[in-house]
Amino acid sequence: MALLEVHGLRKAFGGLQAVNGCTFNVEQGSITALIGPNGAGKTTVLNLISGILKPDKGRIVFDGHHIQRRPPHQITHRGMNRTFQISLNLEDMTVLENMAVLSPVGGMRGLFRPDISKAERERALELLAFVGIAHLAHEVTRNLSYGQKKLLDFASLLMADPKLILLDEPAGGVNPALLEKIIDRVRQLNDQGITFLIVEHNMEMVMSTCNQVVVMAYGTVIAEGTPQSIQNNQTVLEAYLGKVAS
Repeated sequence: MALLEVHGLRKAFGGLQAVNGCTFNVEQGSITALIGPNGAGKTTVLNLISGILKPDKGRIVFDGHHIQRRPPHQITHRGMNRTFQISLNLEDMTVLENMAVLSPVGGMRGLFRPDISKAERERALELLAFVGIAHLAHEVTRNLSYGQKKLLDFASLLMADPKLILLDEPAGGVNPALLEKIIDRVRQLNDQGITFLIVEHNMEMVMSTCNQVVVMAYGTVIAEGTPQSIQNNQTVLEAYLGKVAS
């Protein structure tokens, strides 16, 4: 059963057609990769799905609800959350405060609360321990390394108990040990029933972690299938080699 349905998405920026009739499904319980050459439209699709951008045409159905015109906070309410290529942490606040402020479904209203509730604190510490940075709970975020900020981003989105997590290039800029930790946590969460849609250039991660792969080029989907079938797909190989995909 599809948890997320993307059908006929189109998005132009001036004269550039960034997304051009993109259609695919993300099955409930899957770890699905969205891959493609640079400029294929992958991050734009992620921005359309999460409500940051509105499509010119097409529909997006998440958990049975049309969300293509919904603002991001309403989409989060329904059970979808995401990371970004650039961390959105508030650098003058502690790791624990970031967990409370950035992640609840209530959103930025957390900025105006006097303190973190006991339940939030316990949940935040549990999630920080899950990703291995509980010892940094009271550290100011600006003092964290790049990799630690990546882990904070990952932990903070779990505060909202999402059904679907969108990851935008989780392997970008991280060392192999940290990447292995991220992959392990993705697998554990998937075993608990959370669905993932991952935009990623690291093919080793994609092929070893994902059970479904969607390939984009020129703003549209050119292939879908298992990692094994995608590796042997001539259209995909031509797209990555810079030829015209048939």
